[in-house]
Amino acid sequence: MEVPRRLQPSSYTLALPKQSSMAPLVTLQNVTKRDSFPEDGPAEESVFGEETLGTEDDVSDVSASVGASAETSELGDSRSILSSQDSFSEDCPVSEERLAEEAEEAKKKAEEEEAAAKERAAQRQLMALEELVQSERNYLRMLQVSTVTIRSSLQKIQPPLPNLDSMFLYIEEVIDVSTRLLSLLDQKQVRPGDPLFLETLCSSFLSLSSDIEAAYKEYLANYNNVTVVENSYKQREALWNELVKVIKDAAPEVNATSLSFFLVMPVQRIARYPLLLQTIQKHTDAAHPAYALLERTAHTSIALNCRINEYKRFREVADKYKKTESLTIIDKINRLSTHSIAKKTARLGQQLKHETGIVPKLVDEEFDALEGFFYVLEHGILQLLDNVETYLHHLQAFLTCKTEEFDFDMDGEKAPICYKEITTALRQWILPTFEKRMRTLIHKPLCDLRDLLVGPRNLIKKRLDKLLDYELLESKSNLSYEEQAVANTYRTINTLLLKELPQFNGVALQMIWRMLGTFTCLHKDLTSDMEQLFQSFAQQLPHSSLSPGVFWEWAETAVLEGARRLDTLGRSVQDTLNVPAVQPLSPSSQQRLQQLMHKHGSGKIYQVVGAVVGSRDLDLNLVRGELVAIVSEMDSRGDKRRWLVDAGGRRGYVPASKLVRYHQPSEDPPPSPHLTLPESMMGVRRHSYTPESRPLNVRSQPCFQVLAAYDFSARGNHEVSIRAGEPVRVLESHDKRGNAEWSLVEVRGGQRGYVPSNYLIVSPLRM
Repeated sequence: MEVPRRLQPSSYTLALPKQSSMAPLVTLQNVTKRDSFPEDGPAEESVFGEETLGTEDDVSDVSASVGASAETSELGDSRSILSSQDSFSEDCPVSEERLAEEAEEAKKKAEEEEAAAKERAAQRQLMALEELVQSERNYLRMLQVSTVTIRSSLQKIQPPLPNLDSMFLYIEEVIDVSTRLLSLLDQKQVRPGDPLFLETLCSSFLSLSSDIEAAYKEYLANYNNVTVVENSYKQREALWNELVKVIKDAAPEVNATSLSFFLVMPVQRIARYPLLLQTIQKHTDAAHPAYALLERTAHTSIALNCRINEYKRFREVADKYKKTESLTIIDKINRLSTHSIAKKTARLGQQLKHETGIVPKLVDEEFDALEGFFYVLEHGILQLLDNVETYLHHLQAFLTCKTEEFDFDMDGEKAPICYKEITTALRQWILPTFEKRMRTLIHKPLCDLRDLLVGPRNLIKKRLDKLLDYELLESKSNLSYEEQAVANTYRTINTLLLKELPQFNGVALQMIWRMLGTFTCLHKDLTSDMEQLFQSFAQQLPHSSLSPGVFWEWAETAVLEGARRLDTLGRSVQDTLNVPAVQPLSPSSQQRLQQLMHKHGSGKIYQVVGAVVGSRDLDLNLVRGELVAIVSEMDSRGDKRRWLVDAGGRRGYVPASKLVRYHQPSEDPPPSPHLTLPESMMGVRRHSYTPESRPLNVRSQPCFQVLAAYDFSARGNHEVSIRAGEPVRVLESHDKRGNAEWSLVEVRGGQRGYVPSNYLIVSPLRM
């Protein structure tokens, strides 16, 4: 059937039937334009040059309508109009119904696809949840195998593996936190498919995040040590083969050939938490009730990894610089290079600029306060350790002096018997136990704390060096890679010290206070043990019946009297030790003595009391007992601590503290105490006795005697007590040092000792 063409404007002058036959076509074309949709396909141009629907159904509808219009035009004018209107009214509802059905089908298809996507997301979420939980269980099982089975088997190897325990440091903490995470999930009794499981997982992880960080950061910081120890095992082939055999026998289900296969798992596990949580978050609908909690958990796991990495980096820097190296001079020379010399020269120059005020020093008040407190704390720890060591040394010396083993010739008396039993108990049980507790609870912790001071001290010194380097780079705008590394190193050390030095200071101070409290408690226990011991012997002592007031008064008096006697004895011993022993001179020394006395006189002769080793120019080297003559009692600069002496031909300086006046006591004492004055002094009846100014001669018929003019009480064993008017016999008119102010006398009863010379007078002998 031929499709009628569009009429030209001039055709509108034709008869009305022709115009009526074209109206339905134009109307249909307009309806077709309005009912077209973009999604139905691209529009096509009709034969009339206008856009029509692009589907085949619409084209067939249009063709049918056009055919119907042509037929009605042949039947007549009146029927053609009615037929065209009926055809349009029948085709319009059919097209709308078809479009509605297609829209409904598209909507259903979209809903089905959306439901399928949600189902796939839920399935993937479930798989991710199951993977997290199941991998956590497998991970925990492998850690338990390594720490329980393999470690116990390795500990049986003989000889024991060195540093084996250091490889498993902090792994118990990692196992503990993983066990707690699974326990929290198991306590809720929910499965990964349960809607509440995601919320339970997130809340459990967040509640343990701080514990997870604390456990893993220490383990990861120590992991480098694991590899170092394992590499040391690999260097010994026989030991390594035995270790691999033990690992395979202990865990046959795992094809592992080294410990690092197990010990690297925590390093890998902590990095997988963010990946697993982000995977779960990716497949979780944003409208899920636990989505916000899941998002916070994922961010927490990422931040946790960042903090652990930062802590590990700080620890690596600290481990690098806190070590103390014992290098010989040759090693230090071998380390010198142009780079190190230039670096040290730049630091020295910067330090000089600071000291001279040319360049201001970078001041950090917070760090300066921490550094000052650290050094005060270090001084206190070292001083306390020195005092404790001195205390233990004195205690050990007391324990070695076993006075109870001496025989006091006091058999049968209760006091010596009680003393021996009490001293034996103290020395064998109470004091050794006290000393052992002191060394365990006080001395050893102090030694460990002293060793821990080395690391922070080295870091503080290294920070000062890096600060000088940093100040040199601070003025530069563009830094090279090496310069940027230097600046980052300073910032890392500074941040590390600002973060951890307060913690170290606090812990060290707390340890000191605890040790001082322990020291007090130990002495309380010692006092209690001694009191219990003494009470068992208190009834056997002679003063046990006294009242408390009278007893303490007696005890105080006895202690003071004993202290006075002990002080007197100490002074006597000291005076006796200070007096130089007179030894017979050799013939050569006798000849030198005669020469020195002839040249300088007897009052200038001194004796060396200790070996003298010259340390300056013109100093003499003398041996103990050598005789010298004093030339001058000061050196050329007026220093009275160095005397100029004549050593029999050699002259030089000697310390004055090494010299004492020489005297040669008479071997034969005066045969009689009766002394006779010279004829010029015969008229003198009573006067002070001065031996040097008035030499006394012994006569066959003495008519004078020496008497004590005043009372004198002896203050030591080298002195003797005399009463006024008591006759004495003068043995020497001076002491052993040649001092004429003291005289050696003999009193009645044969007792000898020194008395002041001005306490003696010469009196005529009564006939």
